[in-house]
Amino acid sequence: MTRSDTAPRNFAFLPAGRVAEGTWSGFVRHSSILAGRQILVYARDVPTLLQSLLMPALAMIMFKVVLGDAIGTASGMDSAFGTVPLVILIGAMFGSLATAVRLNMERQSGLLNRIYVLPINRAADLTSRVISELVRILVTTLILLAAGHLIGFRFTQGVGPALGIIGVAMAYGAAFSVLVLALAVNTSPGAPLVQYLSLLSSLMMFFNSGFSPVDMYPGWLQPIVANQPMTPAIEVMRAFAAGGPVAGNLVKVAVWVVVIIGLSAYPALRGYRKAAVGR
Repeated sequence: MTRSDTAPRNFAFLPAGRVAEGTWSGFVRHSSILAGRQILVYARDVPTLLQSLLMPALAMIMFKVVLGDAIGTASGMDSAFGTVPLVILIGAMFGSLATAVRLNMERQSGLLNRIYVLPINRAADLTSRVISELVRILVTTLILLAAGHLIGFRFTQGVGPALGIIGVAMAYGAAFSVLVLALAVNTSPGAPLVQYLSLLSSLMMFFNSGFSPVDMYPGWLQPIVANQPMTPAIEVMRAFAAGGPVAGNLVKVAVWVVVIIGLSAYPALRGYRKAAVGR
């Protein structure tokens, strides 16, 4: 007589090829598998894919055509060195909103609950969403850098600083993604989260040093513009491309990334559990 498939299974010894979900190897393996799933879902959503990859490039060209001369005259530098970093960060931010929408759709459909009850590492699904965002940001950044070359953006400092531009974009995007996920799992599915985040992103987009030099804003607004998360990231990316001081603004970027991830990671993990079990 063979054992029934419905009989309880003893996992004191795991089946071949399976890793315990509570181990580091389990976390890595489950995160990579689920990240592949997220990337596949993202790639199959053609409208969202085109919007997140192509719309920033079109916006960058429009910024250059409409505002390029005015910004260049005010800053004394080709506006492409501010516009390209600005649009790269915008692409990272607005693309993350699609992740929040997709998570809420999976939450409402019950898929999030089904994933949560599987024998996988509890942090793997959230981590996979951040990993897939990093892949998206990397691809988007490369596309925008190529498009930026058409409007005058150049790497004048060598390969290392060029890689630094990509690194800053991915660090900034990772922090914003964790923040968005934390908010998504801690708000009700019907809450206007995307609208509020879009408003915040739009305000940040127009009040930074990539859109206009800091000293051209009203005096009372200049400290806010100079120290909001986008401005030091833009300045570091500009310095990596065209030359200039890096250390001060790089420290600000690192502080913002650490603070945002530090404040968002635990609420994201705790909120994910509540969202998955429907509490």
